[in-house]
Amino acid sequence: MANPHCPAVLVPDPFVIQASIGCELHPNGTSQQFCDAAVNGEDFISFNVDVGTWVAQHWRKLALNSRDFLNQDKSTIAMAQFLLRTTCVNELKSFAQYGRESLARQERPVAVVFARAPPPAGAPAPVLLVCRVTGFYPRPICVAWLQDGEEVGPGERLNSSEILPNADLTYQLRSSLAVGPGAGHSYACRVQHSSLGGRSLLIPWGRCTSPGGRVVECTPILGILILWM
Repeated sequence: MANPHCPAVLVPDPFVIQASIGCELHPNGTSQQFCDAAVNGEDFISFNVDVGTWVAQHWRKLALNSRDFLNQDKSTIAMAQFLLRTTCVNELKSFAQYGRESLARQERPVAVVFARAPPPAGAPAPVLLVCRVTGFYPRPICVAWLQDGEEVGPGERLNSSEILPNADLTYQLRSSLAVGPGAGHSYACRVQHSSLGGRSLLIPWGRCTSPGGRVVECTPILGILILWM
């Protein structure tokens, strides 16, 4: 026997229903709630929390009938508004409060520059300068090479690994620069990270000379923390 309160609609068979329900808490203290449903990967119906009504996402009969049926249940609408506006936001604020220490965690990077020299025999080959940066948190970081004080642009000379996790929940990466035989230049690895408070970690390598057409080992210099404007 058909239910008089539930309209007869044609439902695709088989079908998959997906739902996204929750809330967002923004840095300025405001919040946003959402409740959306999809059928077979297509937007189907959503709940307008502010107005307290269900909205069909397309004009097919199934979505329209479902919208009308759900909008008749005022008590469920009121409960959904309370759960999304109040309960969800309060729980999210609690999570943010307890996790504030982790969210605000800042670990300074430690960086070192070293060279991988070419094989002793054969034609002159470039020296590979490697900048290893590790121990930083959070994940976003910017590592660049400077040649005579100017940033080296993207190209075949540059190569960088992905940002990889460490066992202590910090991160690491390596950036390398190929230095070919020729006139001497000074090189430095520049690291920019949120934990440095607007400053940059600069690790100079010194001046690489190449008498007789061969690149000799450069003289490393200790890294220093500088204010980079």
